[in-house]
Amino acid sequence: MGFFSNLLKFGTQNIAIDLGTANTLVYVQDQGIILNEPSVVAIETKDGFKRVKAVGDDAKMMMGKTPDSIEAIRPLRDGVIADIEIAEAMIKHFIQKVHGKKSLLRYPEIVICVPSGSTSVERRAIRDAASNAGASQVFLILEPMAAAIGADMPVTEPVGSMVVDIGGGTTEVAVLSLRGLAYTTSVRTGGDKMDEAIVSYVRRHHNLLIGESTAERIKKDYGVAMPPEDGIGEAITLKGRDLVNGVPKEITINQAHIAEALAEPIGAIVEGVRIALENTAPELAADIVDQGIVLTGGGALIKGLDDYLREETGLPVSVAEDPLSCVAVGTGRAMEDPIYRGVLMTA
Repeated sequence: MGFFSNLLKFGTQNIAIDLGTANTLVYVQDQGIILNEPSVVAIETKDGFKRVKAVGDDAKMMMGKTPDSIEAIRPLRDGVIADIEIAEAMIKHFIQKVHGKKSLLRYPEIVICVPSGSTSVERRAIRDAASNAGASQVFLILEPMAAAIGADMPVTEPVGSMVVDIGGGTTEVAVLSLRGLAYTTSVRTGGDKMDEAIVSYVRRHHNLLIGESTAERIKKDYGVAMPPEDGIGEAITLKGRDLVNGVPKEITINQAHIAEALAEPIGAIVEGVRIALENTAPELAADIVDQGIVLTGGGALIKGLDDYLREETGLPVSVAEDPLSCVAVGTGRAMEDPIYRGVLMTA
């Protein structure tokens, strides 16, 4: 019997997926992260039939530049699945890309992380998408727990630690202890809201309409949480459409303007941290004073965000070593390491 079960397991590895609003990362057992692509699917409509034209990097290149017959869609919004069929196609594509086209004797176990604030309906949608994509068993793990495991925080010990995971759609703030979440709150503000804030700031102050991709590039290259010391910072050249004359136009703004644009979404994240600290049990709060707050997720890369949080809370704040892949690494570790198996949930 042992021979047959080993034969069935041969040729496939279990997979951990960080199904993010902006990017999807796939971690394969014993290999680590082997795929990191944008969560975008391009759908082509031909003779009334829809088919998937591109997924991931190829689809992201098409965003905002497609003809009428092609639509670039992001199947996840605010950390949860907004379009189940397209999400399913995306998961299936990524699984096939990881495993190659070879036929599997047994489909793998899949561990997917979900936001702590997601409802049972949203979790069922994620589970169904993974099952239909070919998983033999689906486990879920809460995003802040995965982020904390990936950032090497002492989640299995009776010590309180706080993680702030700033993703594309949501910011997860959680206090963890003994393999569980002592307190968690999910703020529906993340990288996407920051992009939107930059778009609306430029439109309001300069009558210029820029695309999401341009806003995202500005955020990554020039985003700052606090105005620069000289009050100006680096100059940034923007190209877009003039809303007054309707023609393409180029303008120059600086980092101080970007800090002003990002003030609202960053303020919402700080408020989420404050609420979590107010609701933390005294013993755990005492541990957080020593341990500090750890930032993970793409939003943690915004320049000066750790200093801003340190000023606002008076606590030590640090950024995880590789904030972008923390959740994926943590999800993978929870799948591989028996110590963490207790944090997985059957959907």
